[in-house]
Order: sequence, then structure tokens, then C-alpha cells
Amino acid sequence: MAVAAAVVSPVGVEDPVLRPRGGDAAGEGLYVERGPGAAYHMFVVMEDLVEKLKLLRYEEEILRRNNLKPLSRHYFALPTNPGEQFYMFCTLAAWLINKAGCPFEQPQEYDDPNATISNILSELRSFGRSADFPPSKLKSGHGEHVCYVLDCLAEEALKYVGFSWKRPVYPVEELEEETVPEDDAELTVNKVEEEIVEEETDNEENFIDLNVLKAQTYRLARLSDLSRVTQLDMNESAKQEDILESTTDAAEWNLEVERVLPQLKVTIRTDNKDWRIHVDQMHQHKSEIESALKETKGFLDKLHNEISRTLEKISSREKYINNQLEHLVQEYRAAQAQLSEARERYQQGNGGVTERTRILSEITEELEKVKQEMEEKGSSMTDGAPLVKIKQSLTKLKQETVQMDIRIGVVEHTLLQSKLKEKSNMTRDMHATIIPESAIGSY
Repeated sequence: MAVAAAVVSPVGVEDPVLRPRGGDAAGEGLYVERGPGAAYHMFVVMEDLVEKLKLLRYEEEILRRNNLKPLSRHYFALPTNPGEQFYMFCTLAAWLINKAGCPFEQPQEYDDPNATISNILSELRSFGRSADFPPSKLKSGHGEHVCYVLDCLAEEALKYVGFSWKRPVYPVEELEEETVPEDDAELTVNKVEEEIVEEETDNEENFIDLNVLKAQTYRLARLSDLSRVTQLDMNESAKQEDILESTTDAAEWNLEVERVLPQLKVTIRTDNKDWRIHVDQMHQHKSEIESALKETKGFLDKLHNEISRTLEKISSREKYINNQLEHLVQEYRAAQAQLSEARERYQQGNGGVTERTRILSEITEELEKVKQEMEEKGSSMTDGAPLVKIKQSLTKLKQETVQMDIRIGVVEHTLLQSKLKEKSNMTRDMHATIIPESAIGSY
């Protein structure tokens, strides 16, 4: 069963209410505009959801298996425990999807909530329902979007199981059938009088009930009809155009009326639904209220007078106390003013002390730094370790200088040897080229 709503949006409300509009095959759920009662629409949807879950037997299939408590009428409409509500939402959604004929795994405690919500919304869209709202709306486990999703899934589950809403069948009230007397062709006035006498003996108060009066009237009418039929049978030869005239004497009829008149007292059965009874009760209650009001008004007036006198006494006592304690009040005000001035001076002095304390701390830090530098310089002046280090460094430099001189001499010697060798080689090559030429010239 889908709930249709069309309301007007008030000023300052941005988030529209998500409601399914109509129960068509597409199952479209659209955003409609908000109204003054839109904030309470999710309570109605939640109550419908609980009834649909009961029709789907969720108590036996979900609650007892998972050892869960039954849902209240406003479980998902109000925030109570977000973690518990989100778990219950995921459990019910998975169960409803399975009931609707689509396989869906039951979410576990450590599953990703975003993935679970995405899977639920994808299944909802596969049923043809729209979900034009961010998935984060379902993370809290309560609210109108949660109620909407579960309500749509419950509708799809009811459709799948073949449930259909029927019109209500109201019980038919059985009316009392009136007893119709049997036709008696031999009914006479004597029998009617005998029956009336018997009914009078049964009724001790000599009252005639309406039903009995109706039966008697019917019988008298029947009797008159029978007498008229008999008379017509006797006068078959008379012409049809003649006017029928009664043969009853008016004096006898009046005497019969005077005789029966004391017995024609009608008893009306009281009905609680009759407006006359309500009017009588209203008049009775009005008279009781007026009588009680007179007595209560006297007590209230007396109480009002006593309270007024007490208030006057209190006001006069207050004025007397104020007059007597006027000088003390002035002294108290003067002392309070002096206290406020002293507090201001204290605040000012406290601010100066705080500033001077900060300056003192800064000077102390600088003094500590200067002392540390002086100690380092004094220790360095009296300490001979630097001189020893300098001497060691000079000795090391001399040794390195000697080693470098030796290396320079070796290098110079090596260069000289290489030059001499190169020069001798050049001389030898020159002599080798010149001698064969002279020899050739001598030949």
C-alpha cells in the first residue's frame, strides 16, 4: 500500500520530503514539496511499515532467529542508537529483498557500510523505485529516507508473496423481524377483545407496548378488511358505482373509544442514543454544576479575601523592614562600591606584576646565557689543551712537509732520468739515419 501526499513547502526548508506517489507498476518514488505536517509523515510511514512486517511474519523469521526485540511504532523515525538502528535497517532490508525474490547476502557486522548501502539502493532501483537522495542519509539508521526504503521493499515483498489489500467487511446487524399474524378468515371482534384482555392481565401496570399496539392495530385493520370483504360478497348484486357507507353507529364508536382510552398509554423504551436523553442529562448536569458553583464560589471568595489580606500584610511588613534597614542598605552599597574599587586596583596591580614578572624572566635568561659564555671563555683561557693540539699539528705538518719534499725529489729525479733517456734515444736515432746516407754517398 503506497501513501500519496501533496503538500506545500514552507519558507526556509531546503530538504524535500521523499514520499512514494501512487502505487503504479513502476513504483516511482518522487520528491514532493514540504508542508507543515511533512515532518510527521515518516511516523505514518513507520506505522504502516510495522503492519506490513507483521503481515510478512518478520517476528518468526527475523526476531526469533536473531534474538532481536520487536520494533516499536516509531523505531526508525526517532534517533535512539545509531549503530543498533543501522544494523536493524540492513538486516530488515536484506530479508525483505530475499522475500521479494532477489538473492541478497545478509550483511555482517564488519562489512563496509557504504558498500552495503550501495547494494541495497541498487536492488531498490532494480524494482523500479527511485532513490534520488545521497546514500549518506541511510548511515544514521533513522529518518524519513530509511522509512521510505524499507516501506518500498516491504511493498515489493508483499507483491511477490501474492498479498493484496481487500476492502473492509463490516458486520451486518440483524434486524428483529416483526411478527406478522397469520391470516385468519374467522377472526372476530370477540377474539380480539379476548387477546386484549389477556395482554392486559400480563401487564401489571396497565401499559401497552408500541409493538403490541402495532400488532393490535394490524389485527383491527385485518378485521375491518375481512368484514368489508364479507359485506362485498353479500352485496355482489349491488352496483359498483355505489358509495360504501359505514354501518357503525357513531354513539357506539364514541363509547368504545371512551372505554379503551385509559388503556392507550404508550411506554417508550429509553435509548441511550436518543438526543432527548442527552438534553435531559445536560440540564441535570447544568443544575448540579450551578448548585456546586454556589457553594464553591463562597469558599473561593473567602480564600481570595484571606490571600488579599495576607498580601497586604506582607507588603506593609516589607515597607516597614525597608524603612528600618535603609541606613544598613546604604552602608552595604557603599561597602560594595569600595569593594569593587579595590578589586579594580587589585586587577591593575596584578597586571603590572605579571608584566614585570615576564621582564624579570627574560633578564634572567639573558644573564644565564652571559654566565655560560664567560665560563666557557675562562675555561678555554686556563686550559693548555689547545696549545698541545697546536704543537701536535705543527709536528704533523713538518712530517708531511718532509714527506712531500722527498716525493718531489723522487719525481724530479724520475723526470730527469726520463728526459736524459729521451735525449739519448733521439741522438741515437739521429746517428742511425745519418750513417747509412754517408755510406751510400761513398759508393
